[in-house]
Amino acid sequence: MSYQAPLRDMQFVLHELFDISAHCALLGNGLDRELVDGVLEEGARYAEEVVAPLNRNSDEQGVSLHEGVVTTPDGFAEAYQQYVDNGWAGMTGPSEFGGQDLPQMLACNFHEMLMAASLSFRIYSGLTEGAVLALHKHGSSELQQAYLHKLVSGEWTGTMCLTEPQAGTDLALLRTKAEPQADGSYKVTGSKIFISGGEQDLSANIIHLVLARLPDAPAGVKGISLLLVPKFIANADGSLGARNTLSCGAIEHKMGIKGAATCVMNFDGATGWLIGAANQGLAGMFTMMNDARFQVGLQGLGIAEAAFQGALRYARERLQSRALSGPAAPEQAADPIIVHPDVRRMLLTQKSLLEGSRMLAVYCAQQLDLQHQHPDAAARKAAGQRAALLIPIVKAFCTDMGQEVASHAVQVYGGHGFIREWGIEQLMRDSRITQLYEGTNGIQALDYIRRKLLGDGGAELGALQAELSQFCSAQAARPALASLAQTLTQRLNEWGELSTWVLAATQRDPEEIGACAVDFLHYSAYVLLAGFWLQAAARAQDAIEQGSADLAFYRAKMQTAHFYLRRVLPRASAHREAVLGGAECLMAMDAADFAF
Repeated sequence: MSYQAPLRDMQFVLHELFDISAHCALLGNGLDRELVDGVLEEGARYAEEVVAPLNRNSDEQGVSLHEGVVTTPDGFAEAYQQYVDNGWAGMTGPSEFGGQDLPQMLACNFHEMLMAASLSFRIYSGLTEGAVLALHKHGSSELQQAYLHKLVSGEWTGTMCLTEPQAGTDLALLRTKAEPQADGSYKVTGSKIFISGGEQDLSANIIHLVLARLPDAPAGVKGISLLLVPKFIANADGSLGARNTLSCGAIEHKMGIKGAATCVMNFDGATGWLIGAANQGLAGMFTMMNDARFQVGLQGLGIAEAAFQGALRYARERLQSRALSGPAAPEQAADPIIVHPDVRRMLLTQKSLLEGSRMLAVYCAQQLDLQHQHPDAAARKAAGQRAALLIPIVKAFCTDMGQEVASHAVQVYGGHGFIREWGIEQLMRDSRITQLYEGTNGIQALDYIRRKLLGDGGAELGALQAELSQFCSAQAARPALASLAQTLTQRLNEWGELSTWVLAATQRDPEEIGACAVDFLHYSAYVLLAGFWLQAAARAQDAIEQGSADLAFYRAKMQTAHFYLRRVLPRASAHREAVLGGAECLMAMDAADFAF
């Protein structure tokens, strides 16, 4: 199955909705529209021509482990070398360590392309950027000088080592130990599971960021430290030194992403160094985790794009039955299935969800850029609050959306969607992990309620709702947009009321936090996407009124916006009713009564 990067839609979002040129001017990096488009076009060429052709075989061949050495699928090593040689690894890296300091707002589009082309391939490089962030923010100057240059370049890769057999989300249960040494280093001992790219044959070195406990650490999460533990210890000149005492003990046999090595990593007194202060490891890990959660949201988006493209291509070519209103292609034996309303329902659901999610992701990336690089401290703080609010939505909703869009693609293909040779069932299997790792989507929903909504009493969410309401008011007088604005205004008022109800309920009964979290996050996401679709429709209407030569594109935007608000946004009502259903019906049954 081929992949074509959705450049036109990406350009629409970057230039016409969020004005990336003005964004870059504010950040001081001077990228203009021509340079932005050039990066996107070169990224598309790499994703389409180098990475996408590897995807099918990576699923068939998988990875192998022999005497501690992991071999990746054919072509991965060569494609990764091109990734490094062409500078893609350093897009967002700090310039003082050889990076390009490009905005996340631009880079996230290239990363989406990689995820759509081959999620397995992208996984090897995905966590390195998070490791760079954590080390750059929390690491000592000595560790930065020894490791950041080659992490930024991609010559070395990074991992995140949290999970243990008895400790998944509950990091308080971690047992890995770090014993201090006279030279300031530590000896790290323990096993970690589910480590993406923990061992591979792509990079010369692998830098593991490991959570562990010091001997005198207090119990619970307040006693966790973060350590840098390299596969090969770096010499003073940056060359590879001694092989560390760590190894890959096994690779997981998974339902999807079979070309990505998911490793059991054993640390046997391996040499490591503290990142940040002792017992303060969660601060560094959450720097990395926040980036990882955003990137996983992009994985859902990439899978959705690939699945939609396959479904659309098939629906245009597959001949089955006649249109209900009469033959649409009388010269052929049957009509293409795209004429059938139910197929169109699935295609438009795919299109409206993924394009709306792309707007959400790019907007979140914009806030991440502003959080780190805006010249004004107050603006940096405000952007950080907005990004923090959005990231659990991006991670949870975009990955749930990716699985749904892949499922629709299987349905559009019919029986062929269930067959390996067509490639669609691989997308559904690959996407399933995105709802689980870096914190399951239920955990994201809890974070959205506990840390974001309850954390500030709903202030940041209220500010977002107010901004959307103001935009609705500005568009309500435009005839072509009035119905969309009216529908969204009603939902925004409802969202505000529901937020107040959730705040009160969760403060009254802690069980309500878990009971309403998933449904409230999905309700929020559906209304938020409606806000982005109104913005897209407003820009499309501007272009139509100005007589744009690209009329078909803007007309399709308007039509997709109407479809979303009429046929997809109503899902929010079901989530609202579930929220209002409360915790009692969930918690009333005794655990023993869950009988079979």
